[in-house]
Amino acid sequence: MGRSRAAWRKSSRSSGNGGNCVEVAELTSGIGLRDSKDPDGPKLVVSRDAFAALVADLKR
Repeated sequence: MGRSRAAWRKSSRSSGNGGNCVEVAELTSGIGLRDSKDPDGPKLVVSRDAFAALVADLKR
């Protein structure tokens, strides 16, 4: 899926944090990350493997 049609989502645990949220989307080129306060701003795209490693590290 291209970035313009990406289904961006944020964690259900992000409510009540003052709007400081990261959104993620599955893209054809990998996993997209962006600041929810600036949806038209820069996006970071990482490989699925890199995203899985990040999530695993965060869980530890």
